[in-house]
Amino acid sequence: MAPGALVSDLALPQEVPESKETEANAPSKQLFSLKGQTIVVTGGGRGVGITLALAVVEAGGSVACLDILSEPSAAEWQHLQTTAKKSNLTATYDRCDITNEANMASKFQNISSEAKVRGAPFSGIIACAGIQQSTPAVDYSVDDFNRMLNVNVTGTFITAKHASRIFIENKTPGSIVLIASMSGQVANRGLQCTAYNTSKSAVHQLCRSMAQEIGQHGIRINTLSPGYIRTAMTDALLEAQPEIEKIWMAGALLGRLGAPEDFKAPAIFLLAPGSSFMTGADLRVDGGHCASA
Repeated sequence: MAPGALVSDLALPQEVPESKETEANAPSKQLFSLKGQTIVVTGGGRGVGITLALAVVEAGGSVACLDILSEPSAAEWQHLQTTAKKSNLTATYDRCDITNEANMASKFQNISSEAKVRGAPFSGIIACAGIQQSTPAVDYSVDDFNRMLNVNVTGTFITAKHASRIFIENKTPGSIVLIASMSGQVANRGLQCTAYNTSKSAVHQLCRSMAQEIGQHGIRINTLSPGYIRTAMTDALLEAQPEIEKIWMAGALLGRLGAPEDFKAPAIFLLAPGSSFMTGADLRVDGGHCASA
């Protein structure tokens, strides 16, 4: 064939390779279903975490929320409980520090055992627990920097590690979703959050590295990277520093910042059969901020 010549479709083999059975062969309406499953959500006591816990229940799964808070946000928790009961599902809450490995291992074992009894095995996790702090890098204390990495990186690693152990032990092809951030890929204009950005970049690499280890067990792990989200915490920040909102809005290609609900469908997609051929990847949902740099 001459250099640069095109290959016609007619010149290619016409036999269609035999299709292998995969979860994605299910009808479309089942590709986003979590029916018969129990999903753990860390950081599930409020904000984005409890919103994603609600998404799990709405997708047909039971949910076990873990958070360092002694109690979850009352109004949000009541809504989650009401929604779960309507569908005969279970929503539980337990206090847990994700940086305490022994505590996390024990909680996961208990959740897995109880889920088996209910006939809805523990098969997925959303690692949403994390902290943020805005401080100039030149003034950032080493103690605060280490705390940021301990929670956002080490705590996330402990979460993924012990979820994987249980999935392997139970021979469950589980799915792990790590909540990262677009801030793990770019520097945030108007914010001084070097430690946070560093921690989220580490979460991206944690995902990629674990994916090549646990994929042999049929376990998937991916990151979900939100952009700017309107929460009580960011509202307080923007009220104190209104100039930051102007900077953020300049890169908002859809004319708004995100809301916790914007991440319900992406999270369910990463947990459910529809993403069965996706691992070691990042799903960035940022309203176009990274596209407008």
